Amino acid sequence: MSEPRRVDVLIVGAGFAGIGLGIELARRAQESFLIIEQADDVGGTWRDNRYPGVACDVPSHLYELASRPNPTWSRVFAKGDEIQAYLRSCVRVEGLESHLLLGCALESAQWDPAASRWQVHTARGEISAAILIVATGRLSEPRLPAVSGLHNFAGAWWHSARWQPQASLAGQRVGLVGTGASAVQILPQIAQQAGAVVVFQRTPPYVLPRDDHRYSDAELERFAADPQSVATLRAELFAEAERGVDARLRRHPDIEMLREHALDHLAAQVPDPGLRQTLTPDYEIGCKRIVFSDEYFPALLAGNVTLEPSALAQVTADGAIAAGGHAYKLDALVFATGFNTTSPSIATRVHGRDGLPLAERWRDGPAAYASVSVPGFPNMYVLGGPNSALGHSSAILILEAQFGYVLGALDHLAASDAAALEVTETALASYRHEIDELARGTVWTDGGCSSWYRDQRTGRVTLLWPGSAAAFANRHGSFRPEAYKLIRSAA
Repeated sequence: MSEPRRVDVLIVGAGFAGIGLGIELARRAQESFLIIEQADDVGGTWRDNRYPGVACDVPSHLYELASRPNPTWSRVFAKGDEIQAYLRSCVRVEGLESHLLLGCALESAQWDPAASRWQVHTARGEISAAILIVATGRLSEPRLPAVSGLHNFAGAWWHSARWQPQASLAGQRVGLVGTGASAVQILPQIAQQAGAVVVFQRTPPYVLPRDDHRYSDAELERFAADPQSVATLRAELFAEAERGVDARLRRHPDIEMLREHALDHLAAQVPDPGLRQTLTPDYEIGCKRIVFSDEYFPALLAGNVTLEPSALAQVTADGAIAAGGHAYKLDALVFATGFNTTSPSIATRVHGRDGLPLAERWRDGPAAYASVSVPGFPNMYVLGGPNSALGHSSAILILEAQFGYVLGALDHLAASDAAALEVTETALASYRHEIDELARGTVWTDGGCSSWYRDQRTGRVTLLWPGSAAAFANRHGSFRPEAYKLIRSAA
């Protein structure tokens, strides 16, 4: 058997997190590193989600790496294929191809205390790494609801993140399951070609105007000629987004203003009072993810679209039955039902110092100190993991703070005579308590809903950072060694 490939840093995942950290490592040129990706292309979420209408709901110039500003975004809210093209260009321009292994799924990773290294088995061979970076994200594993009878359905069905481009919906009777961010983008597109669409609404979302448009030639010329104009726009977008956190913290009058903005949008686009009532949420705004669209409500009013105000309960050979009792004849089912966010499968394949998998460590919900470090897993850092999502702004801002934290940890370890860093149990317990206190009284805990931001087993806010992006960067943008213990080499 050949010897394992040895690197200082192994990054698992080639989405925004993995590529962004790879850029930082390449530019500082201090550590050898490798990015492995199980798919055959980079892009993460923007590679996998190819459904009609897929686009970001964060403004383009705020949804980019600060290290790679892009003056050529075509519109205020970039489409999915444009975002993936941007990530491909980051890999190419920054010279990351030589550090990238595609079609290389992580099959297992085990901390070796004798060698003080991670021994990793992949689909393309063995890798030995001093540092393991988990950058697989939260939106990579589609979640399907537990619906009886799906295996008996004679028609085609798929999850929105596994779109079947070869399957035509022209003239078909289609069931769209879900009313979240993906469904809101999908419906206006498929309603134009399907014979009939039934939207299964378990819970109505709050919808805000999108106000999207293409940038004019004059704007694009200015962005290209004057980099400062792009920086100024990004700063303005950041400030505008940050103002939204006060509503999520249930501060007045911010929350009332945000709620009324959404309800006014609903009233302006849905004249029928009965339908408008069906589309009015019974929980506080921000408790679930707010969605943005100028086309969703008009699509619901189309003559070939039916809103079913209850969840999908059962699938039959030729259709579906809603929880409210109505039965529908269907030719195809599209599940826009989100992702497995609190129990990622990679956690079953990464084993720490005691030999137990990360999934066992997270059996009561995912948790990580500073949102990156887990006791028992030395020299491992999770990007975009527990308590690092935002409910009001760009996730890229959080990732960039985490890049700074990880690089600081690498520098601290290099300056010591130790082989590894491991966060303490005490530090994690204190951090969990801090998160619980920050989340207390917010829309995410007291908004009257269940959401993907909270762990269904414990009710704790485990995915979301319950504060501003600036507060996260101030708190976690640089490494703090006092929460860690140094581990000397066993050799």
